[in-house]
Amino acid sequence: MYSFAQRRDTEVFDEPLYAHYLCKCTKDEREKHPGFQDVLESLENDGEKVIKMMMGNFDSNVVFFKNMTHHLKGVSKEFLGSVVNVILTRHPKDMLPSFAKVIENPQLKDVGYADHINLLEHFRERGITPVIVESQSILENPEKELNKVCKAAGISFDPKMLEWERGARNEDGVWAKYWYSGTHSSTGFHAYVKKQGEFPEYLKPLLRECLPLYNQLIK
Repeated sequence: MYSFAQRRDTEVFDEPLYAHYLCKCTKDEREKHPGFQDVLESLENDGEKVIKMMMGNFDSNVVFFKNMTHHLKGVSKEFLGSVVNVILTRHPKDMLPSFAKVIENPQLKDVGYADHINLLEHFRERGITPVIVESQSILENPEKELNKVCKAAGISFDPKMLEWERGARNEDGVWAKYWYSGTHSSTGFHAYVKKQGEFPEYLKPLLRECLPLYNQLIK
């Protein structure tokens, strides 16, 4: 999202379906999300209204929506046939420990890997070809991966997409203070660094669930 926000022809939106998703969660699930009440108050709660907004008219030539796969819960996915779909994934060995710092004791339904596979099936049934981008790959060669995304979208790569100013953006959701500290301290795509130390024991059962789904997506 920060990368695409550097383009003069592009408008970006940060997880517009987050409040809709929280409304579909149980009370206990919802309360696991830090600042959930602020999210509910800051965004439209009706997912179908959000999708109508997303598919509306914009002054910008390019509109970039950052969404989480599990935020599509309870909405029609037919609109995905009218957009360029980019799936950004991350190896669960890297992702799960980071995620668990904010959402305690995460479950498979919290982390999106199963939803990625369900989404792939939706795409296959409708002849939609998504772009798959792996987190480590984009850190190792951001220009190559961004060129791939831009080509799929029918737009030219802009070198400005490789760096941004340190700090928050106006487009950040109200949840940024819980999730975006690393992004706010960055000025571009930092080099990939393998996580050090032992993988948390309590997350190993979830890792075993996620790995085959991740591998299927990468394949």
